[in-house]
Amino acid sequence: MPPEMTVQLSLVLGGARSGKSAYAESLVEAYGANAVYVATAAAGDSEMAGRIRDHQSRRGSGWRTVEEPLELAATLIREAVPGNAVLVDCLTLWLANLMEAGHHLDNETADLLDTLVGLQAPVVLVSNQVGEGIVPDNELARRFRDHAGLLHQKIAGEAGQVILVTAGLPQVLKRPS
Repeated sequence: MPPEMTVQLSLVLGGARSGKSAYAESLVEAYGANAVYVATAAAGDSEMAGRIRDHQSRRGSGWRTVEEPLELAATLIREAVPGNAVLVDCLTLWLANLMEAGHHLDNETADLLDTLVGLQAPVVLVSNQVGEGIVPDNELARRFRDHAGLLHQKIAGEAGQVILVTAGLPQVLKRPS
């Protein structure tokens, strides 16, 4: 499914290795603008470093990468300007980074939501759908799951389109009105 070219904000959800990032990249490339990849991941171990390399090689050289694990709202203000199309991958890693750094999640997510409303370029947000499994056995994991679910609901309310990717197959949950 090609993106609706008038959509300024898209949310792409899916599980681990569902194909959500590759699908989101195709949405950004379809805009025909300068493709900007905002990476929230940090290579904390060799396994994550390998995942980052896989994503980079799949995207190729036509993308400019901005690594930003924490200051997402400020990065979007700077990067989501006319002539660009921006992909943020991913919101759940951003939330985990904020939690690890001791940031106030409600304030950070409110700042992000306020920022998303006024951007001047298409933005595609990628996030892991984490709330469909078992209930986590500890308070920190439950708090993470709850914040991710609430953030997804709020962004889905603002987004022009929402897509769930399962087994590489995009399912449109919300179409532009």
